[in-house]
Amino acid sequence: MTSARIAGLLLAASLFGAGLAAAPSPSSAQTIVRTPILGSDFPIAAAVTVPSGADTVFLSGALGSVIDKTAPKDSRAAYGDTEAQTLSALTNIKATLARLGLTMSDVVKMTVFIAGDPEKGGKMDFPGMMKSYRKFFGTPDQPNLPTRSAVQVAALAAPWALVEIEVTAAKTH
Repeated sequence: MTSARIAGLLLAASLFGAGLAAAPSPSSAQTIVRTPILGSDFPIAAAVTVPSGADTVFLSGALGSVIDKTAPKDSRAAYGDTEAQTLSALTNIKATLARLGLTMSDVVKMTVFIAGDPEKGGKMDFPGMMKSYRKFFGTPDQPNLPTRSAVQVAALAAPWALVEIEVTAAKTH
C-alpha cells in the first residue's frame, strides 16, 4: 500500500470519527415534535416527527374488557357500547404502556377500528368513541396529541367487539 493511500485512509478515518463525535448522543437527543392541525382544536395532531434514536414501540390492537360480569359471556352487554369499549381499550393500552415504562403521552400514532353498531343502524358511533378518547388525549394533564385514523370496519375478530385500537409510542432518551 502506498503512503498516499495510507494517508487518504487515515484522513477518511479521522473525518469519519469527527462525524461520529458530532452526532447527537442519547443525552442530547432531539424531542418528538407534534404539529397541530392548522386552525383546528380537534384533539389529534396533523403530524408527529420522531427523531432518530428514539425508542419506538408498536402495540397490537387492543379490545375492551368485560365491564358487566353478570351479562351473558361474549355478549355486547358484557362489553358495553362503543364509548364503554373505547374507554376500556384505552385503559388496557395505558396499562400495557406502563409495563413498558411509557405513558399515554408517548403515543404518537393511533388507528381506531370501529364496527358498525347494530343499535345505531349499523353506523359507527364516532361521538361515543370521541367521548372516551378525550379522557386520555388533549387534556390539561395529558396534552400530547397523536396522529390518528378512525375507520369503520365491517366487523372485528370478536363478534361482540365494536372497537379495536392499535397505537405506536415513541420516547427519546
